[in-house]
Amino acid sequence: MSLSAESDGKLPELNARIRLQLGEDIALGPGKVELLELIEETGSISAAARRMGMSYRRAWLLVETMNRCFASPLVETAQGGKGGGGAGVSEMGQQVLSLYHQLEEKLQVSEEMQQISQFVAQDIHLD
Repeated sequence: MSLSAESDGKLPELNARIRLQLGEDIALGPGKVELLELIEETGSISAAARRMGMSYRRAWLLVETMNRCFASPLVETAQGGKGGGGAGVSEMGQQVLSLYHQLEEKLQVSEEMQQISQFVAQDIHLD
């Protein structure tokens, strides 16, 4: 894979990824954000996990960590049974997702990010 100048002559865009840590726990990061968005889209932790190519157990552990790190759960679940179970992103979860995306956007256009971008190699090869 080559990250050298693209066909239009532009360099690949430098992107920052944010990870929020609370003590030893990763409270939120790119993977957990994707999981939250897929839970919201599918209404199911297991369906979100399948879409991400991870086990249900792994997804559940990530949800448990997020729920433990915030003042109230980011993911709410309903028990299975005759009507079936399900999961959804809580109101707080939706607010956290929105704020996380705003933070990413601000970081991406920050002066510091622009300065770091100037130091990126002009011809990068990752073959």
